[in-house]
Amino acid sequence: MIKNLKNVKFLKSQNFKKILSFDRCKFSEVEKEKIKFKFVYQNDKKEIEVEANIGQHILEIAHKYDVDLEGACDASLACSTCHVILESQLFDKIPTAKDEEEDLLDLAYGLTETSRLGCQVNVTKDFENTKVYIPTATRNLYVDGKKPAKH
Repeated sequence: MIKNLKNVKFLKSQNFKKILSFDRCKFSEVEKEKIKFKFVYQNDKKEIEVEANIGQHILEIAHKYDVDLEGACDASLACSTCHVILESQLFDKIPTAKDEEEDLLDLAYGLTETSRLGCQVNVTKDFENTKVYIPTATRNLYVDGKKPAKH
């Protein structure tokens, strides 16, 4: 805390930079809380168990575990290719979709009452031991079958 102008010089000193660096190291070493849930492909019922940090979005986790969830717009809320279907009890516990997401969901293949865009849903403790369903198809903005590279 700065109590007087003399402390401003201290803030500019090399020692303060070292203190900040040390604090950042300590912060990054703090273990983030992890939860487990499953992705389930609707077409063949294949299940993939994943472990995620609370706060990560579903699309990010899917890409980490090579789940076939596209995300053509790179999570910029401009497509519906990361459309997922949540279990109803989970859907009721997470924040509601914004209007922009609702508009894009109207374009999603196989829309359900519990559909969300994976790039807009952050994992919470409520995801523990639940299932996130991957629809059988997606409507891509590309017409040549190209799939964007993993992030």
